[in-house]
Amino acid sequence: MLELFKQLGINATNLGVSTGSQWIPSTGTTLVSSSPVDGKMIAEVSAADQKSYELTIKKAEEAFLEWRLWPAPKRGEVIRQVGEALRTHKEVLGKLVSYEMGKSLQEGYGEVQEMIDICDFAVGLSRQLHGLTMHSERPLHRMYEQWHPLGITGIISAFNFPVAVWSWNAMLAWICGDVCVWKPSEKTPLCGIACQQIISTVFAKNNVPEGVSCLVQGGREVGEWMSNDSRIPLVSATGSTRMGKTVAATVAQRLGRTLLELGGNNAIIISQHADLDIAVRGALFGAVGTAGQRCTTTRRLIIHESIYDQVKEKLVAAYKQLRIGDPLNENNHVGPLIDKDAVNAYLKAIEQCKAEGGHFIVEGGVLEGNGYESGCYVKPCVAEAQPSYSIVQHETFAPILYLLKYRTLEEALTIQNGVPQGLSSAIMTLNLREAELFLSAAGSDCGIANVNIGTSGAEIGGAFGGEKETGGGRESGSDAWKNYMRRQTNTINYSSTLPLAQGIKFDL
Repeated sequence: MLELFKQLGINATNLGVSTGSQWIPSTGTTLVSSSPVDGKMIAEVSAADQKSYELTIKKAEEAFLEWRLWPAPKRGEVIRQVGEALRTHKEVLGKLVSYEMGKSLQEGYGEVQEMIDICDFAVGLSRQLHGLTMHSERPLHRMYEQWHPLGITGIISAFNFPVAVWSWNAMLAWICGDVCVWKPSEKTPLCGIACQQIISTVFAKNNVPEGVSCLVQGGREVGEWMSNDSRIPLVSATGSTRMGKTVAATVAQRLGRTLLELGGNNAIIISQHADLDIAVRGALFGAVGTAGQRCTTTRRLIIHESIYDQVKEKLVAAYKQLRIGDPLNENNHVGPLIDKDAVNAYLKAIEQCKAEGGHFIVEGGVLEGNGYESGCYVKPCVAEAQPSYSIVQHETFAPILYLLKYRTLEEALTIQNGVPQGLSSAIMTLNLREAELFLSAAGSDCGIANVNIGTSGAEIGGAFGGEKETGGGRESGSDAWKNYMRRQTNTINYSSTLPLAQGIKFDL
């Protein structure tokens, strides 16, 4: 496998700090990348130390002074070429994502496709960074708003989408004239190296300043450096709610900006008016895709009491058909969890659910034996539960699905909204009134609300993000580009006098 990944610039030992085409030695800790697929070590990566981090930030600051002056359409042409390079490397990069992270090969390819799609979106955006004009109350004056680059965008990404979410931020930030410093998850460092190699090749061909794309590998310590660094006006962080609260508090102390994409505890309401084939299919993929390690994973099914038993029966039958195993084998549906810590969290959640009174209709457990040597393969499971259970209120990053029963849609919405998180939600119904109520101000309180599709998955172009403990951030579409820029209001006086606003007189 390592021979294959050498096409992406990955070797047995790798430097983990880069300003683009330059890789910087460091004395930081060594990150070991081991695949949850087979438990084998893939390679080692040198994490950043304080010295290499400082060199990287200084180079990024220097690069910004030039990059911000490139016309946005010219920056867009560079990103167009990045998209073409990703198309060329889609197969091998998708395999790396699958092998290092553990998601299915189809999902690995899909993640790279998201990177390609955000490049396409960003290219169009490069000619649409629009401001506003407005009428002044003063005669012979013109007012308008325009947007300028912020500076350095710090990106802290998570293991479950090791390349796509970084690209959501980086492509838009680059189009806006920012430079980027990226700290990938320490659990998937090789994906970061591969992306940096691809980007640096394209940037070098276009004479992009060294430092526009920077990489700083490492663990929590590197994230803390970035959060405390006043030279980084925006920190975009993806991960747990606990991590996000720490980043938000640290950055706020220096009056910096944060863009947070944190936990989800997503539900699908299945109405008595639903197409049950669509409902069960959507719930199944939402619950077991990426082995339950998506922030948009379906964790709760809120089912109308009149069809509860019918849906339960269909789910049990569907779960029996799941194939669990090597995610690079396209015949398998479910791969491993990321590591043994994730397995332990899964087992604890099952025990807590049982202790609170939950009843499992599809039993969980760790798989052992041939093909499961890594110890990271678990059985997707389904439990009948109550909304009040503390474990149901909590996000467990694993394939555990809780079934909840409701009588009225108002009750279902109360259950749906009655958790601390607010990322994604869905209703399965053919009833127009139910669908419209779900999407109204009295409906779902989540950042994403779907009708007749599941909670999982994001389409480039729509703003992605959630409310409450999900952090409030928005990425990858709509006007999310404004996160990466600063707004400036301009007034031009083209008269021969100086009239003051609000009719104020100040005669000399």
